[in-house]
Amino acid sequence: MVGEIQPEIMITEVYKLGNTFYFSFEPALMQFLQNAIGETGAQISSAASALGEEFALILILGFLYWCYDKQFGIYVGTNAIIAIVLNPMIKNIFFRRRPYMVHPEIKCIRPIEPDADIYDATIQGYSFPSGHSMNSAVVYGSVARYAKKKILTILAFILPLLVGLSRVLVGVHYPTDILGGWLVGLAVIFIFPAIYDRFGEEKRWLINLIVFLVTCVGIFYCRSEDYFTGLGIMAGFFLGLEFEKRFVNFEVTKSPLRYVMRIVVGGFIYIALNVVLKMPFSSEFLASGTLLAYMVRAFRYCIILFVEMGVYPIAFGKIGFLKEPAK
Repeated sequence: MVGEIQPEIMITEVYKLGNTFYFSFEPALMQFLQNAIGETGAQISSAASALGEEFALILILGFLYWCYDKQFGIYVGTNAIIAIVLNPMIKNIFFRRRPYMVHPEIKCIRPIEPDADIYDATIQGYSFPSGHSMNSAVVYGSVARYAKKKILTILAFILPLLVGLSRVLVGVHYPTDILGGWLVGLAVIFIFPAIYDRFGEEKRWLINLIVFLVTCVGIFYCRSEDYFTGLGIMAGFFLGLEFEKRFVNFEVTKSPLRYVMRIVVGGFIYIALNVVLKMPFSSEFLASGTLLAYMVRAFRYCIILFVEMGVYPIAFGKIGFLKEPAK
């Protein structure tokens, strides 16, 4: 049953697939906004969610790391990867169910996994804090903080704001999920770069190892796909950086055409590896929700990111349409 805890806070019993807690104004505000703009308006506004999703973030990181400025890409990528793992670790502590799972009057217009049961929190993920809001705050905030340009600083405020609003409008996050995502994202972009700066570039591998080992704690309590995806991405990202540093050391490019080609080929490799590495396993096993299936998922993403960060850049010195011409 729903009971009053404070004048403005509502909380219910613990559900099998999560907890329900919210400020009393939140579902009312969400229903008002959805009714005000209608389902068509919510569908249109949901496009802003793409600014905090996988494709947009990969595009930004791929451009920075493969094409524009390797150290810039490593800076933004490290912050983003930490956020990707930290977010589900927090979610699996609070187990907050998504608004549409609790309030029938709130429509789910843009589920995390459209082809899965929208009420399965282990697949759709938990609600607090918002991953889209956190990731957008980290990526765009990191870009602005590294580049130190006024226009990027302005965008670092506007884009996460649009992403957060869209997540409320499509019914998948309470407003407090959005606020929590922004706050944790800000903590990431200020705390972790300070740690890396404190120990210097020569100790980066050690800090990476410590960060990875600490986040492995989630194996013992996280039971959602997003954590194991993030853990695999982190492992592959850190291993790929070390491999590239020791054995590849590629050059960025000044050519807009090579910008496009490097990103397109890198995107194709990402998609192809995702398909190929699933082939040895049945779809039933991959969707089984067992720890073994989750670990296979983590290993798959580890391979993908290792190839993208460390192995694929070998081609930048071998293949003409990817290679920066000799000066």
